[in-house]
Amino acid sequence: MPYINTKTTVSITPEKEAALKEKLGKAISLLPGKSEQWLMLSFEDCCRMWFQGGNGKPLAFAEVKLFGKASAADYEALTGRITEILGEELGIAPAGIYVKYEEVSHWGWNGGNF
Repeated sequence: MPYINTKTTVSITPEKEAALKEKLGKAISLLPGKSEQWLMLSFEDCCRMWFQGGNGKPLAFAEVKLFGKASAADYEALTGRITEILGEELGIAPAGIYVKYEEVSHWGWNGGNF
């Protein structure tokens, strides 16, 4: 039950959104037991964001929430892949991307909890 919310200063066209969906859907499998089958995504484009005192370069903040836990090495691999994807699709440099992880012990779906 992973969820990835991506906020960015860049405009995301429908074509780019589809490409992001496809690539993030594959990337989530870098975390053991996670797959696109249960992945929920959201995108917020054209956000006003500041980093290092300025707002003149493309930025992104990706939040990855998941039911359960993963290892530091798994998170490292996913951070690398998310950074690559945002660079390929939106032209955002790695130095302009933050990725945050949150492990959740209670997750509800379909009227109940896992």
